[in-house]
Amino acid sequence: MTETRRSSLLWRAYETLAMGIGLGGLAVLCLLWLPFAMVLYPLLPKVAGQTLGRHAISLIARVYLGLLKWVCACRFDLGELDRLRSDAPLIVAANHPSLLDAVLILSRLPNAVCVMKASLMDNVLFGSGARLARYIRNHAPVEMVLGAREELRGGAQLIIFPEGTRTSDFPVGPCLPGTALIAARAGVPVQAVLIEFSTPYLGKAWPLFRPPQLPLRCRVRLGRRFDPPTDVRAFTLELEAYFRAELSEPPVAAVAAAEALSEMSPCPKPPAAISS
Repeated sequence: MTETRRSSLLWRAYETLAMGIGLGGLAVLCLLWLPFAMVLYPLLPKVAGQTLGRHAISLIARVYLGLLKWVCACRFDLGELDRLRSDAPLIVAANHPSLLDAVLILSRLPNAVCVMKASLMDNVLFGSGARLARYIRNHAPVEMVLGAREELRGGAQLIIFPEGTRTSDFPVGPCLPGTALIAARAGVPVQAVLIEFSTPYLGKAWPLFRPPQLPLRCRVRLGRRFDPPTDVRAFTLELEAYFRAELSEPPVAAVAAAEALSEMSPCPKPPAAISS
């Protein structure tokens, strides 16, 4: 067996191991928080419970991304999200290429509340923590809009994925009117957040147990901030067009290519700092 072939097999084995560590690590962290969330939910007042719950989820997300960075060869550029910490109330509307998207944003926004699928709210791993943090179910549109408006009026940041599900038609799928409805009812601005991966890992077409192609690079950048809409349909179309234009040529691919060229250079530049 040639050295190149052996190295390739070893790297594929590492990618498989990294997948197992990545998936298992999140499950372990959620299980560790589960009993505390279950006990605290009925005991704590609503405000205290949701504050503790949201900060705990943000901390869990940061620990998890640290695990992916140091053990699983993942690289995250999330620094721009820090500029949103003091901006509330605010709707954070992001594209949705991967299962990791909410984790990325929550790791930087400790006062954020998510609109979650009802099935995830009832999930053994995620349900208790989500209920303590007072996340919002998406099963009933009217209740979802009213619940989101209440949270925004209380000074929270609302994370929502306008596509309603992970992207199936890249660069972005059709946007649903929910984001516009909530922004119009609550009278708050919408901050576009653009998520880009070097590969479509854990996307709609990527099986859960298919190993990633490492190193996995992800960049999250801030886009345009939209004023509260007056026309729901027009705003929904405008938001979709904006995402489509901004994501048509993902900059993360260009960054990866530049890094590869730099590594081949006889006098490489020092690597840029990567935040996680």
